[in-house]
Amino acid sequence: MTSESRAIAAFAVFGLVLTGTAVVLSRVDLGGAVAVSPGAVEPGPSPAPTESTTRVPSAAPGRRDYPSEIPAAFTPTHDGWDYARREVDIPMRDGVKLHTVIVVPEGATRAPMLLTRTPYGADKYTSTAASSHMAMASASDIPLEALVARGYIRVAQDVRGKYGSEGDYVMNRPVHGPQNPTPVDPATDTYDTIDWLVKNVPESNGRVGILGTSYDGFTAAMALHRPHPALKVAVPINPMVDGWRGDDWFHDGAFRQTMLPYIYDQEATRSSSVRWPNDSRDEYETCLEAGSAGELARRRGLGQLGFWRKILAHPSYDAFWRDQAVDRVLADRPLTVPVLLVHSLWDQEDIYGALALYRALAPKDVHHDEVFLVIGPWRHHGWAGDGSALGAIPFGSDTAATFRRDILMPFLDQYLREGTPKADIAPVTAFETGTNRWERLPSWPAGCASGCTTRATPLYVQAEGRASFSPPTAAGFEEYVSDPAKPVPFIPRPVVPTDAEEGREAWHEWLVTDQRNVASRPDVLVFATDVLTEPVKVAGRPMANLVASTTGTDADWVVKLIDVYPPEDAAHPALGGYELPVAMDIFRGRYRESLETPKPIPPGEPLPYRFALPAVNHVFLPGHRIMVQVQSSWFPLYDRNPQTFVPSIFDAKPGDYRKATQRVYHSPDHATFVELPVVTTDR
Repeated sequence: MTSESRAIAAFAVFGLVLTGTAVVLSRVDLGGAVAVSPGAVEPGPSPAPTESTTRVPSAAPGRRDYPSEIPAAFTPTHDGWDYARREVDIPMRDGVKLHTVIVVPEGATRAPMLLTRTPYGADKYTSTAASSHMAMASASDIPLEALVARGYIRVAQDVRGKYGSEGDYVMNRPVHGPQNPTPVDPATDTYDTIDWLVKNVPESNGRVGILGTSYDGFTAAMALHRPHPALKVAVPINPMVDGWRGDDWFHDGAFRQTMLPYIYDQEATRSSSVRWPNDSRDEYETCLEAGSAGELARRRGLGQLGFWRKILAHPSYDAFWRDQAVDRVLADRPLTVPVLLVHSLWDQEDIYGALALYRALAPKDVHHDEVFLVIGPWRHHGWAGDGSALGAIPFGSDTAATFRRDILMPFLDQYLREGTPKADIAPVTAFETGTNRWERLPSWPAGCASGCTTRATPLYVQAEGRASFSPPTAAGFEEYVSDPAKPVPFIPRPVVPTDAEEGREAWHEWLVTDQRNVASRPDVLVFATDVLTEPVKVAGRPMANLVASTTGTDADWVVKLIDVYPPEDAAHPALGGYELPVAMDIFRGRYRESLETPKPIPPGEPLPYRFALPAVNHVFLPGHRIMVQVQSSWFPLYDRNPQTFVPSIFDAKPGDYRKATQRVYHSPDHATFVELPVVTTDR
């Protein structure tokens, strides 16, 4: 052994001695035993662990355990907290117990209760931050003003089958009837929950309101079906109402492919702990490579999920969808509870539901004191955040704060807080985009408070990319080739998954995305008016009246109504030339004769397609232009139409996807136009 080797060996032995000494030095029994000195022989075996210690494996036989510093059960203190949090399992009429969290402000007496029933986790809703302050700890999907300043009791409940609740989960469980043979549904669960709350929360005044957005808006609306007497008000916001006509799953037959991750996350597990796996930063690429939405779902294992199997079995608007449409369900019931419906003009998820409910319920309100409607310039759930802008579009003020302060809270207080005077709220409060002002209206779509008329006014497409309020005088058409291999993206690529911040922001704002990103594509037709010299006010639902033909046997038709800004905008330079979507939607051509029974399209034959665009309340200002765009794909938001008729597009094979030449006609006898609800002042 060399001198160098001997030195290394000696150092290694010295290191081992030091390590062993350190180990013995550190062995201190926190339960009361004396620390062992270096090199000493340890005493006998350690005593059995107490409640506050945990046994860990000994380093060697005969050595004492080293107790854990973590107690078997920790009891937090709540000194200085301004609320109490209670977790209860409320029994339903069938014996199933639903996990419920009740948050009571400190010192509350005769306080109103505000309930939200959710599939997204009641614990999450009431534990958004680790804080001793109620405003911080319970600030999800509910206005802070109600929780803190007005002393409301907050109640959040897991719907049956999700998170802490027992029972079976069914997506948007229908009411008892043809689609639900069980005796329980969201209405009965709400009734039983309220009955328990008014009997078991001593701090309450016995009055309950229900409020929620999206799926929670669906449960809020369903509470109106045979409601409990203690339910005094309901506020469905952006509710899921009809999943086929225009909310989450389909829009007039076209499947919303981007909702596959939601179905996966929601139904794979009770706790939504298994998340959709992404394999690309661009969902456009992922969906295109998979082929059909059905094939993408198969690859992800969605065939195991009950709701997906129902979608596959019901691609058309049959009794399965009609029977559970909430507007149809509530139209058959008397209205006994005041309701505030909230609609977002650029709701990227449930743009159909709130106004469908309004059309169903408003005729029942003969005294104009039970059905109220708010239309705001927001995205889905935008009412709860900063409403001063959406994407690049400014609104001049925080419209969401105005809604919460001046409409929502006075409305809730009137019905839930004892001794509160009647709120000064119009039957309809609508934000007018373009001019950026709130309107108080007697009904929707009234157009103005008084002294105006709304007329259906055709805006015709013309030759050479023009649009005009005058009908065409000569025969003609415009055409383009729709290639399923190169579908039109609904936002600029990459279409980033929404589990990334960039993807979430793009999804929230996509309905106001500048449409110049597709206007130059050869498979997008563009028609625009001359520069306006007078304002054009529109209020209501524009109707697309398309006369078109295809060389295929099926086709999708996307129609967009767009406000084109002047080339330069001194106040907002980024908006120079901006093409702002005011209303856009899609129609699957196979349903032109019947939404329930699809039929092939006769190739080459000009056929009429008439369908509603989402509601607008907008002013096209002088200096702007009105534009109409037409295209045949909107990807990957909607699944691709193969343009060859197949019984179910979910089962389309690669060979079914074929190019087709689409023609849009602008002739006196085959006129294409968008019917605008134009508001004019009475003279």
